[in-house]
Amino acid sequence: MFGITHFGFFVVAVFLLNVTPGPDTAYIVGRSVAQGRGAGLMSALGISAGCCVHSLACAFGLTALLAASATAFTVIKFVGALYLVYLGVRLIFAKPAAEADAAAAAAGKPLAAGAPKSLRQLFLQGFWTNVLNPKVVLFFVSFFPQFVSTGSDHKALAFLTLGAVFVLMSMVWNSFVAYIAGSVTKRFSGKPGVKRWLDRGVGSAFVGLGVKLATASR
Repeated sequence: MFGITHFGFFVVAVFLLNVTPGPDTAYIVGRSVAQGRGAGLMSALGISAGCCVHSLACAFGLTALLAASATAFTVIKFVGALYLVYLGVRLIFAKPAAEADAAAAAAGKPLAAGAPKSLRQLFLQGFWTNVLNPKVVLFFVSFFPQFVSTGSDHKALAFLTLGAVFVLMSMVWNSFVAYIAGSVTKRFSGKPGVKRWLDRGVGSAFVGLGVKLATASR
């Protein structure tokens, strides 16, 4: 169909890639720990939207151009790394919601950094976490072409179809991760001390991923 080859192997490979922890998984877990299942699900939706951007770019050649440019790769790599570190630091030093809100109200200021994010903020953070990850760019440009026949007259359509399958499978898996992480958070919701250490643990993981991304080579 559309010149797609070895589709069954593609599905298996995408499943294995999804269950391998990475920045997207860490972000979803972090948001689910901070605000519950709904926040994790909205974050997963934002990440899926980011994958849609990569799929479109791959289908129309933009991803290949980025992958071929050392400068573009470096810029995206460091922007993505700084964004992950920024999110991690905010989690590590965030005050518990009740304390943060009380302090902000007393000072007549907006909600503190550790306050719950709106649905729009959650979506956009998930979106940019995915879009600014150059590893995802390289994955799309190196992995997807293996499943499209070089003689196909519908290469763009083939890439879009594979991208749709990838996004759907990723969304299902990420939603499952959000549900599980949110369930753990709900269990410890009455224990602010445990919640605070969960936030710090996830925040440290974000910082570690950001450093790893910044030092990644092509």
